[in-house]
Amino acid sequence: MSRVILLLSGPNLDQLGSRSPEIYGSQTLEEHVARFSGEANDRGFSVRHVQSNFEGDLIEAVNGARDTAVAIVINAGALTHTSWALADALATFAGAKIEIHLSNPAAREPFRHVSTLAGVVDGSISGFGALSYDLALDAVARLLS
Repeated sequence: MSRVILLLSGPNLDQLGSRSPEIYGSQTLEEHVARFSGEANDRGFSVRHVQSNFEGDLIEAVNGARDTAVAIVINAGALTHTSWALADALATFAGAKIEIHLSNPAAREPFRHVSTLAGVVDGSISGFGALSYDLALDAVARLLS
């Protein structure tokens, strides 16, 4: 199998850089993806990025990754707190799975304190801004070594 990491970005992440920069920082999604992809390439991985504001698109991407990717790094945005369907899809993926967040959901509104994904991923990284992506790549590399 190839050394592909599926990087998933959920609803509204296409608005990074302009949406609540005091919470999510000023970097755009494209900047996060470019940096993540470059560092992944340096470690011998390739990255396939999918961003969608639609839950079904993310589920389809997870299902399609079963035979093509060794890992999934997912920032599901608000779907983190609501999508049992996305959790079910992730549960069927046998590779490494890391949930990330730029902000710390546990330090925010109460509805953000629950992750429907936490029980089906290898680990969650949150609250480190752009560094969350770097830490997720480190986790993937270590889990697969």
